[in-house]
Amino acid sequence: MTVVVSALLLTSCDADSTGGVSRVTVYPTLELNGSDVINIKKGEPFTDPGVVALEGTTPITATSTVVGAYRGGKTLDTNVADTYRITYSASNKDGFSGTIVRTVNVVDDGDLVNSISGLYTATTTRNGSLTAQYTNMKYVQIWQNANGTYEISDGIGLYYAVGRNYGDGYLARPVIVTANSIPNNNYTISTFTVGTFGGGCVMSGLTADPAAQTVKFSTVWSSGYTFDVVLKKVQI
Repeated sequence: MTVVVSALLLTSCDADSTGGVSRVTVYPTLELNGSDVINIKKGEPFTDPGVVALEGTTPITATSTVVGAYRGGKTLDTNVADTYRITYSASNKDGFSGTIVRTVNVVDDGDLVNSISGLYTATTTRNGSLTAQYTNMKYVQIWQNANGTYEISDGIGLYYAVGRNYGDGYLARPVIVTANSIPNNNYTISTFTVGTFGGGCVMSGLTADPAAQTVKFSTVWSSGYTFDVVLKKVQI
């Protein structure tokens, strides 16, 4: 009986393996035209460079979607400062898809005399400790709202979002700043929380230095950490 069953199983397996169920699919590949990060000033025109999408060597059609990281836009509006992420997608004939992402920073570019808006890299010290991974991290945005206040995209200088590579869910925001006097570094700043972690934050010592092209501040988080942040303005 054992021999008969084994023979039947072997016959069945052999039939399945030669039953024409195997096939080859060529996954789509996408390559950006131009840079993966583009910085433009608010109000400047933007033409999407697009992508090259292929199934093997055959061109296929790609589509794109847009999300504004901070202000929630679903289209790229160059009149609204934000970090826009364009996701390009393409599918092969078997329905398998591929994606690639481009970031477009639309920047409200101030002069640090009359406006603290701009695009910045962040160097962030936590409880007195600074290592290379928390240096010159890209990017913090500051923009001016319609009511005249400013907003900072991360009140702890990208420590977790970029330095630890945890992503946007760990940004500390919203940070709303009322500039009572920029030349005198007199600001009123809202409290805010650290994304997924939670916990309240208080920012102080906000200082704009037009000569050095920096914005500095210190944030105390209720979890027991103090972040000293130096933002260096990026020239657009």
